[in-house]
Amino acid sequence: MVGAQSEVGAVRRIVLRHAREALGGEEWIAREWRGLNYRGPPAFAAALAEYDRFAALLEDLGATLCFAPADARVGLDSMYVRDAAVACERGAILCNMGKAARRDEPQSLRGELVRLGVPVLGAISGAGRLEGGDVVWLDRRTLAVGRGYRTNDEGVAQLRALLGDSVDTLVVVPLAHHRGPDDVFHLMSILSPVDRDLALVYSPLMPVPLRERLLDRGFGLVEVPPEEFETLGCNVLAVAPRRCVMLAGNPRTRERLERAGVEVFEFDGREICAKGAGGPTCLTRPLERAS
Repeated sequence: MVGAQSEVGAVRRIVLRHAREALGGEEWIAREWRGLNYRGPPAFAAALAEYDRFAALLEDLGATLCFAPADARVGLDSMYVRDAAVACERGAILCNMGKAARRDEPQSLRGELVRLGVPVLGAISGAGRLEGGDVVWLDRRTLAVGRGYRTNDEGVAQLRALLGDSVDTLVVVPLAHHRGPDDVFHLMSILSPVDRDLALVYSPLMPVPLRERLLDRGFGLVEVPPEEFETLGCNVLAVAPRRCVMLAGNPRTRERLERAGVEVFEFDGREICAKGAGGPTCLTRPLERAS
């Protein structure tokens, strides 16, 4: 089943773009990183080693990995492949990036999806903007979509139409200004489900209606401490219910997850995550999960 409309079912198949193809090399990194608002230039050799270890961890945890090829149309940010598409049970929907420098990424990913036999249901187009980091399945029939600088009202409306009867409820979540339109801030910056009734959250930036909705649905909330929000503590990838992958360097968040009964697997992402402000969910587009 494609997508399985879940953020927490056991992962079966994931599409990625390896740091080798996205980063290109030291010269390409030197030309691009400032314009993309990276916190520093990724060190190419170290980034490749980090990515290989990250990929090996996902394989050890049961995922089949599919790698999109190199593409001269896209750059460093194409490593954060989640943003380019949304998966549902009927196939994939291509996004239309709010960050102008990333506009070619969805079409670049289309070829890999077709090669993998994933039906492409359509694409967000025209004035619509939508990035996958703003799209979170709360359950099989309920989708939350962050409305911020990367995803606009027209993009949400097009997504709703393309999903058709795949969903019962689409919850629009207004996001905070935070650091403004040039910074990366998605719904998944403040919300990572880790089980059907448990989520990792950063409440200081979470809209009250969303927090109340989660509590009303019976979610337990694991709170990320403020000092670990900036180190991507809230961005974790569930590979199965209460099993997740997170970026090393967030010990208090890890401790709180483990107290909630979550098994945590860490990886070093100083080059591939911290400098581009993208965690393990950003690096992956799960295509199949157990329902």
